[in-house]
Amino acid sequence: MPVPTSASTRTAFRAATLTALAALAAGLLTAPAAAVPSARASDPVQRQLDALTRDGVAPGALAHVVRAGGEARRYTSGVGDLATGSAVPRGGSVRIGSNTKAFTATVVLQLVGEGEVALDEPVDTYLPGLLRGDGIDGRGITVRHLLQHTSGLPEYLDRRAVLTDPHRYYEPRELIDRALDRPADFAPGARWAYSNTNYIVAGLLVQKVTGRPLGEEIKRRITDRVGLRHTYLPAPGDMTVRGSHPHGYHRLTAGGPWRDYTELDPSWGWAAGGMVSTDADLNRFYRALFSGRLLAPAQLTEMRRTVPVDAEGALPGTRYGLGVQSTPLSCGGRYWGHGGSLPGFSTYGGVTADGRAVNVTVTAVPDGRGGARAAAAVDTAMCR
Repeated sequence: MPVPTSASTRTAFRAATLTALAALAAGLLTAPAAAVPSARASDPVQRQLDALTRDGVAPGALAHVVRAGGEARRYTSGVGDLATGSAVPRGGSVRIGSNTKAFTATVVLQLVGEGEVALDEPVDTYLPGLLRGDGIDGRGITVRHLLQHTSGLPEYLDRRAVLTDPHRYYEPRELIDRALDRPADFAPGARWAYSNTNYIVAGLLVQKVTGRPLGEEIKRRITDRVGLRHTYLPAPGDMTVRGSHPHGYHRLTAGGPWRDYTELDPSWGWAAGGMVSTDADLNRFYRALFSGRLLAPAQLTEMRRTVPVDAEGALPGTRYGLGVQSTPLSCGGRYWGHGGSLPGFSTYGGVTADGRAVNVTVTAVPDGRGGARAAAAVDTAMCR
């Protein structure tokens, strides 16, 4: 979910995020702990998850799968805590990275429906003077540009700084100032390019219009409304993951030892990637969102208005709407969601038109090949 400064680092992190984007369905799934070995071995989703943890793509994996008729199943695989050897907790809480963008976009679109925000109004209308830089002018960047990653705003943060000092706190304005030190990637509306900076600006817009913290608005407008009991945007200074959860890990070098990144300050992700949830809560959120429980029809239509995702690592046919992505399935049709990656956790998944929902979490950020394998597990879960 973060943003690197050097071209090579930026490509590496975007590849990880876009694997979650190109794999808007990613995953690792595992059968319940009570499942007998024969049943476990016969489940193709479980087999793929077990292969991922066995082959070192991540220490652990967990998932939640909802069939079209509403039948749900939880999966786990691997180790939840390398220090103790404890199992991955079923239904554990995880950091959800850029799935946060879908929550932020939903709040913005609710404000659109209330007449407080207009999608094609310049950002300067709401945050006058905030965006000024080399090729950057908030008078020409619209709210739609932010939500759809067509603003041309550059990324704001060096991923290496996060890995080196994961407990550092960042103010949202500091993140934007870092982005404004760089030239625009392109003119607003000229093309699509994923940039977390867009959603830091969107989070500030929500706070300016509502006069309340973003986390409170997400809670009032989304999590309380649809019963997401384990989903929240951490308050400033909160570096923990509440409740039962697996540990999240990262390798600083290829083939190096796993380093525990479970506790970190998510302020560098904030409105773009700072939230905590569970696989089951994410499935509930996306099912509620795309069934029309959170947005009026006009705003849901705008959210689903997409542009092609033209990026390295993206699955052919992937398209991006307003804070959500549409991904093709091997069995036909598409699913909607987002996915997200940050040190320690990667999540993949979404929901189909007939109500199938899958969310998978692996307790690391896989490389491109590992991410593709996780994405295949999500496709399997959707199509079986």
